[in-house]
Amino acid sequence: MSNLKGRSAIVTGGARGVGAAVVAELVKEGMGVVIADLLEHDGAELARSLGPTTRYHHLDVTDQDEWVRVLNETEEEFGALSVLVNNAGIVDFGTVESESPSLFRHVLDVNLYGAWLGMHLSAARMRAAGGGVIVNISSTAGLTGYAGVSGYVASKWGLRGVTKAAALELGSANIRVCSVHPGPIHTPMAAGMDESLAAAQPLPPFGEPREVAAMVRFLVTEATFSTGAEFVVDGGATAGQVPVLNGK
Repeated sequence: MSNLKGRSAIVTGGARGVGAAVVAELVKEGMGVVIADLLEHDGAELARSLGPTTRYHHLDVTDQDEWVRVLNETEEEFGALSVLVNNAGIVDFGTVESESPSLFRHVLDVNLYGAWLGMHLSAARMRAAGGGVIVNISSTAGLTGYAGVSGYVASKWGLRGVTKAAALELGSANIRVCSVHPGPIHTPMAAGMDESLAAAQPLPPFGEPREVAAMVRFLVTEATFSTGAEFVVDGGATAGQVPVLNGK
């Protein structure tokens, strides 16, 4: 899908952070892009700044009726859906012992069920249009465990798994499905995180949203023989840790 002009895309959680960077990349590729988010002010401002091929629409990713409305509005404004980026996500801090059942379930609902619902409702539209690309923004927490964020880890592992299932099911319809696994990225969600967490990585500083967005653009435009696979943007964190030698 190297030529995206005249095609439409939806980016959930697109009002700020990684989502906003992805929206900007897809607009540059000539797509009509819908910013689907709960953050009305941020989403509307971003749409205004990027011009007439961008719209903001309110979306609670756990609400099926809202999904149907946004899908209909996207196709009315920009044509058949070609790209879905499931980026909306939340994190709640708490151990297995301390996290409340309601918050654990809420994280799963937004991060996993919300993405599944988007795929569930978009697949038939992409199939009718002759194909498409779905990119699920998971995390390095979908590749390894982290203490203190069990709901987040569970949701991101689940999203990695459902990506593979969907890729197997939808490949015959020319629909590719891949997951992207960022490490620590400078976003509002990461505000307050201790940057020393990245000190043992080969590339210590936190990444930037544009670096994740560049990976998404590559998957949409160039990686035409890739599906069901993980693409990692983590400064080398999941490769291992750089040892501290001689106190340095």
